[in-house]
Amino acid sequence: MWRWIRGSPTSSPNYFEKPSEGPVCYFARQIKPTEATYSASQMEFLCLVWALEKLCYYLDGSVFEAITDCDAVKSLLNIKTPKRQMLRWQIDIQEYRGNMTMVHQAGIIHKNADRHSRWALANTPDNPDYVPLEE
Repeated sequence: MWRWIRGSPTSSPNYFEKPSEGPVCYFARQIKPTEATYSASQMEFLCLVWALEKLCYYLDGSVFEAITDCDAVKSLLNIKTPKRQMLRWQIDIQEYRGNMTMVHQAGIIHKNADRHSRWALANTPDNPDYVPLEE
């Protein structure tokens, strides 16, 4: 999943192999029932769109790399006739296309990709990112 941005050096924990790679922030959310039916590559793309939305104030006008262990995300950006949901996602990230470079790192190399992704907060009203689910 897209969680790391390469940029200025940070005090990197020992699970980062390169000194210029480190966490900018950690955030997570639970998937909605409709999102549970997405394929793995669609989930990766959703993660990218959601992360860009959350970090828009920091990324606006900055040149950055989105590192992913899913090679299909790069091809999802260039689908000629996407379904409506994919089209909306492509439109959502259109403003970043000039400044964003998609980098694929194989999962075996990208060991830190899912280190913190298993610690999502519950979708309850006391969670700052609470989203009421429609029944």
